[in-house]
Amino acid sequence: MKNWLKFLAIFFVCLALVIVTMIGWSAYSPFRSIEHQAENAVINNKQLKTIDQSYVYNGSASYVTVIGKDSKNNKKAIFVLQNAVDDKGLVLKMKDGITAEKAVEIAKEKDPDMKRVLHTKLGLEKPGAVWEITYKSKDDKLNYVYITYTSGKWWKRITDL
Repeated sequence: MKNWLKFLAIFFVCLALVIVTMIGWSAYSPFRSIEHQAENAVINNKQLKTIDQSYVYNGSASYVTVIGKDSKNNKKAIFVLQNAVDDKGLVLKMKDGITAEKAVEIAKEKDPDMKRVLHTKLGLEKPGAVWEITYKSKDDKLNYVYITYTSGKWWKRITDL
């Protein structure tokens, strides 16, 4: 009887892990798909030669930000609208603004309670290109800070979520 209880307990734990993994995989699948489509479009439109990274940015509009180098080895960010993936995206030269590291430094200066940065994303909003910095504060609350790409000034802040 004990062996059956052990077997059933292990079986249900393994089953739960498999189900959670499958749900997580399915939930992230659309993001991977749209990122892959945007990367292919940027390469096919000859906007970039190599791609360093890409991610989905959801703000006033949903974009896929693709960062890489063009044929002249200039680092650029291309903003591809999610509902128009095959169209040419808006181009931003990475040398014309602050880096992600500098944006995080600015955020840390303004908010000394910053404990851990979760991610930093480049996106398009009303004032132009902005760095979205998501972080946890010392009291484990979620915070968002938006810093303008060109000037490094705070645009918007959402705190204590």
